Amino acid sequence: MKGSSMNTHMGNIVINNEVIAQYAGSVAVECFGIVGMAGVNVRDGLVRLLKMDSLTRGINVSLNNNKLTLDFHVIVAYGVSIIAVSDNLVSNVKYKVEEFTGIEIEKINIFVEGVRVID
Repeated sequence: MKGSSMNTHMGNIVINNEVIAQYAGSVAVECFGIVGMAGVNVRDGLVRLLKMDSLTRGINVSLNNNKLTLDFHVIVAYGVSIIAVSDNLVSNVKYKVEEFTGIEIEKINIFVEGVRVID
């Protein structure tokens, strides 16, 4: 099991990276301007919008020196400021994931993989 761990006075706590990715993905899609997570097929170079049940495939979680690094592959709504959407995403995810896990986030990388017109 690949996970993020922390030691407490009562023992060791291990949080699976998949759990962190699922929570971070659910926080991300709540942000204004984010249409969803993007699934990137490296071989074909194709990008597709992931369904809500597979959000974790658009997020990479890694732990270095007891700090998290999150990589988001997102699709944004047409006509919104990517800078504003990114700032909103970073602040919401940083606050909520740190509160949820108790692990500090060192870096959040956002890769805008596409733009989609929403109705």
